[in-house]
Amino acid sequence: MEKSSTSKLSFGAMAGNAWYAMRLASKISPAMIIHSFFLWLIGHGEWVFFDGVFMRVVVNGLDNDLGFNYVFRFIMFSAAVFASCAIYTNYVENVVYPLETNRLFGGIYKRMYAKARNVELRCYEDADFYNRYTMAMDGAEQKISAVIRGILGAVIGAVAAVVVFYLMFQIDHFAILFILAPLVGNFLFGNLNNRFTYQRYQAQVPNEKVINYVSRMLYLPDGAKEIRLSRIFELLRRQYDNATKDNIRIAKRFAFKVASMNFWRITFTFTVIFEGVLLYSIYRNRVSGTITLADLTIMSSLMVAMTWILIRVFENIMEIMKNAMFINNLRGFLEYQESIPEDWDGAEPSPEFESLEFRNVSFSYDDKETIKNLSFKITKGETAALVGHNGAGKTTIIKLLLRLYDPSSGVIYYNGRDIREYNLRAYRNIFATTFQDFQLFGMSVKENVLMGRHPENEDAVVEKALKMAGVYDKVMTLKDGMNTMMTREFDEEGAVLSGGESQKIAVARTFAKEAPMKIFDEPSSALDPIAEYDLFRSILKEAKDHTMLFISHRLSSVKDCDRVFMLEKGTLIEEGTHRELMAAGGSYAKMYKTQAMNYLALENEEEVIL
Repeated sequence: MEKSSTSKLSFGAMAGNAWYAMRLASKISPAMIIHSFFLWLIGHGEWVFFDGVFMRVVVNGLDNDLGFNYVFRFIMFSAAVFASCAIYTNYVENVVYPLETNRLFGGIYKRMYAKARNVELRCYEDADFYNRYTMAMDGAEQKISAVIRGILGAVIGAVAAVVVFYLMFQIDHFAILFILAPLVGNFLFGNLNNRFTYQRYQAQVPNEKVINYVSRMLYLPDGAKEIRLSRIFELLRRQYDNATKDNIRIAKRFAFKVASMNFWRITFTFTVIFEGVLLYSIYRNRVSGTITLADLTIMSSLMVAMTWILIRVFENIMEIMKNAMFINNLRGFLEYQESIPEDWDGAEPSPEFESLEFRNVSFSYDDKETIKNLSFKITKGETAALVGHNGAGKTTIIKLLLRLYDPSSGVIYYNGRDIREYNLRAYRNIFATTFQDFQLFGMSVKENVLMGRHPENEDAVVEKALKMAGVYDKVMTLKDGMNTMMTREFDEEGAVLSGGESQKIAVARTFAKEAPMKIFDEPSSALDPIAEYDLFRSILKEAKDHTMLFISHRLSSVKDCDRVFMLEKGTLIEEGTHRELMAAGGSYAKMYKTQAMNYLALENEEEVIL
């Protein structure tokens, strides 16, 4: 994602973000906007009515001897209006807002999760993207709700302020100069306070990520064994302590700025106007005698109303500006233009696999070239293998093939057509893939195998896949068989399998999916030799009806492949069958012999070559 300094947004940019939040909320929860409007209208209307109308009628009624009954009826009528408003306000705050906040929460996070699923894989490997995504997720619905109320409160408050201003102006032309104080307090010092607060938050985000990670490691079972059998806890605690100390250092760095700006904001917003108006009113009544006690009472009441209205207006404006900075992350995330969006449309690829070809493909990641001018071709029915030392680029090739990345140069062809011309989801559906870094989810074994698909005779499909992966017997010993929950994230009786058993569940996914081409990325890395042998026997059996591609660091497993591609530092250095490569005596043969001597304990090299 493109980097930006959200702490230095212009007023126009913040206004744009606020309006974006309003438009987004109007699509998800129009009721929140409507009720917020009426709530602010009632709130400011009560102030204007009480201080500008109610007090005037009561004071004038008593001064002009209009009678107790007149004043009493007016008071009772006003009480009835205030009571009705209080009932509505209570209903909105305790019924409408909780419901609509949940609706807003759901709507926003559906959009965010959809965007998170749609962005390219590279984004998740970018620390800046992760930080901005974290900030976008941090209470997004609360910030949008605050902006909605802020905009409506500021607009309605401004109208109410104009009305009170007019009523005050009729009594005293100079008292309105005190209104300048909260302007300075909120727009100048309040804005600086918000800016420094956000800069502090932004500086602490990376440390919060570390703190959350350590906390997660301590309450989830992922690292429980390692923590108890090693001294890794000391390192985790050191990470936690360092992040906490850095947060304290950052807080100290901003402490004086935030505290001083807050002091001057409160001084100008409250002290100057309240104390100033009080002293001014007393002076006019007691010293100069230029204002009556009735007018003094009404003007003081109006000034109090004006003060609180202006304070609320400025607070709303500051709230808008503060949250507009945060919403900039949300907006930037939701409006981010993906380079390989998951909803990429295009031609429907033929389900009949004919060929897959890399032609002069190169790929760079963070300016480091990991794949260099790579060309190879796999045709229908072939069983091919990618082999090479760690870092040779094998898994990157799979990611390029599946279009998780696009090449920096060169073209990948499926059935003779550039894969970028195909509908992305339809194209990926051609492949069934098991990655080495698989993930099991807090769902049943069956759901972990089917991964959201619903073929006919689901149980039979899952049973066959588990048997081919060599884990069916183990699954059937679990409490609910294939319906047993995996992990204990949501079920205390969930299954916690060994690394090898978990890998077999992941491999079963590829067996269960009917696809023209099946890809296995180090499918036996956690298996013992016997289990590995059984697994590859199942893979080769599956290869009779499918095109196969797999990565394996154990070369003994690729002997029966139709084609082997030997890679070194992202470059194809050898290609052929096992026998051809052994006869050539190159890097493949050397690597194979080394593994054979170390792991197979063969008696002589002749047995290795055969």
